[in-house]
Amino acid sequence: MPLPKRRFSRSRRDKRRTQLNLKVTGLSRCSQCGASVLSHRVCSSCGYYRGRQVVPVKTETKKG
Repeated sequence: MPLPKRRFSRSRRDKRRTQLNLKVTGLSRCSQCGASVLSHRVCSSCGYYRGRQVVPVKTETKKG
């Protein structure tokens, strides 16, 4: 298996490692309920996406 002849410099190593950073997720506000939602996803609390209800949301009922 081939091995490098010379050691990589710190700058070359660090240039490669700049691509390994974590990205910040793009959160936005739901237009209906104001909850934080990932971009281009249906709101999990109200079921709306781009001003239309896409998913019916189940309401919790108390047994008693």
